[in-house]
Amino acid sequence: MTYFILFLAIVAEVVATSALKASDSFSKLGPSIIVVVGYIFSFYLLTIVMRTIPTGVTYAIWSGLGVVLISLFGYLFANEKLDLAAWIGMSLIVIGVVVINVFSKTVSH
Repeated sequence: MTYFILFLAIVAEVVATSALKASDSFSKLGPSIIVVVGYIFSFYLLTIVMRTIPTGVTYAIWSGLGVVLISLFGYLFANEKLDLAAWIGMSLIVIGVVVINVFSKTVSH
């Protein structure tokens, strides 16, 4: 259940971050509300996750997968191009998250 909550926190952060550009520096109400509510919800869910997963590991997974998902969202829906270095870097982030979850003794399985 903890990983499902972490997944929801990541999704909330990705939605909030995706709405940042549409908020036009918080001058548009609708997207601005999505940003604020999304981040509040994401941080609230992170507090729940941190009851069982160490803070550093939680943040590594949340931020790492958030970066990858935001980049993919930009690539797929906002016509933002990624070069080879970006793809390699994101691959390394995903590999790092997998290594933490599969091999680290700090994460309870």
